[in-house]
Amino acid sequence: MIDLKGKWVLITGASRGIGYLTAKLMAEQGCNLILHSRETAHTEKVLQEVKEKGVQAYALAADLSDMDQVYRMLSIIDEKEDRVDVVLNNAAVQAGYRNDYFATPVSDFTTSFNVNTIAPIIICYHFLPKMIENGFGRIVNTTSGISLDVQQAGYSTSKAALDKFTIDIGSKVQGTDVLVNLFNPTWCRTDMGGPYAPDDPDTTIPGAVVGAFVNDKKSGRYFDASGFIGMTLEEAVKHAEAGYDSPY
Repeated sequence: MIDLKGKWVLITGASRGIGYLTAKLMAEQGCNLILHSRETAHTEKVLQEVKEKGVQAYALAADLSDMDQVYRMLSIIDEKEDRVDVVLNNAAVQAGYRNDYFATPVSDFTTSFNVNTIAPIIICYHFLPKMIENGFGRIVNTTSGISLDVQQAGYSTSKAALDKFTIDIGSKVQGTDVLVNLFNPTWCRTDMGGPYAPDDPDTTIPGAVVGAFVNDKKSGRYFDASGFIGMTLEEAVKHAEAGYDSPY
């Protein structure tokens, strides 16, 4: 398991749910954190909590459906940091549940793709060249195991597109110390997942971060939270390296 102590980590959607849990875990590992949310007021609690663990951290706001705001956020990060070594693209939106799915509005797709696909791609394109130049980097894109659910077509297709991008771009860094992988949190009882989802958000830990700590030069993998339940971080990383191979 690689040591990330002192490295800067960007977490999108860090104010609640899985992003919040991930931020606290990364702080416990000594990582410095850039905490994204739509409004900085949303991250006040987690920002205070991670700073109490002795790491550096600050919050940035951006609406990921607005690409100008995404680029502005990245510019601010560039002004503050020489390098960001880890990106956890956690933020996502579920645009709607349509029982009359043949009448699904186009806005479900445009909103979902902007936040769930295009914004993470822009973030990857921004940091990957720098990671390659530095010879080190980790990107984990949060996906979904949703399938055969045409009522949520905007969400499901946006995640499928993110999967395709991640696997394809991962092939370009395979065998290097820059890793790009996927993480599926399963259906959790978060604000987005709703109160009737079967899984507690705590079950996503440590699976949510194994892609940041693996040290085997493999990309394009699909890490599912259910495969790491009950493990320590060290156990989860060993399991990820031994049991999950690249698709190439």
